[in-house]
Amino acid sequence: MDILEIVLIAVGLAMDASAVSLVAAASGYIKNPRSVFRLSFHFGLFQFLMPIFGWVLGRSVVHYISSIDHWIAFCLLAFVGIKMIRSGLKPSEQNLKNDPSRGHTLVMLSIATSIDAFAIGLSLAVLEVNIWYPSAVIGLTTAALSLAAIRLGNRLGIVFGQRMEIIGGIILVAIGSRILLSHLMI
Repeated sequence: MDILEIVLIAVGLAMDASAVSLVAAASGYIKNPRSVFRLSFHFGLFQFLMPIFGWVLGRSVVHYISSIDHWIAFCLLAFVGIKMIRSGLKPSEQNLKNDPSRGHTLVMLSIATSIDAFAIGLSLAVLEVNIWYPSAVIGLTTAALSLAAIRLGNRLGIVFGQRMEIIGGIILVAIGSRILLSHLMI
């Protein structure tokens, strides 16, 4: 597997995390350097670790996970998306407690956006590819693209305000639905 293939895989895997980063920032949650770091770091970290976990498990459990991975991603993203929509409909002073760069919401988003990376790890195990280099590229690419998406999202949030949280919630549900439908249509 050459570097171009690895980078293309990494960019493809980073798209969901970047979209979530954009939405979270545009919704007004990711403004200070700590929250920017937490979100981009965790997305990159999970995208680094999940292919390794997939690779380690190899083909022995692929048929168990592949039958439900899309449902897990859909449920996690829909849960967070619906929570964001509900939060966007509340007065703005009540919204500050729903920071997606903290706690269980951060972990759920990190897992939901990196399940595909787990599947890539399973595939790389079948192809007998050394996992460390591709995982590092995937993780760093995701962190960098998430950081860029946060910067763009902060600019969009200034323009659109609290409406972005509702739009963002809809986008998260749509991403989860796309993941679910893409697996069900195969």
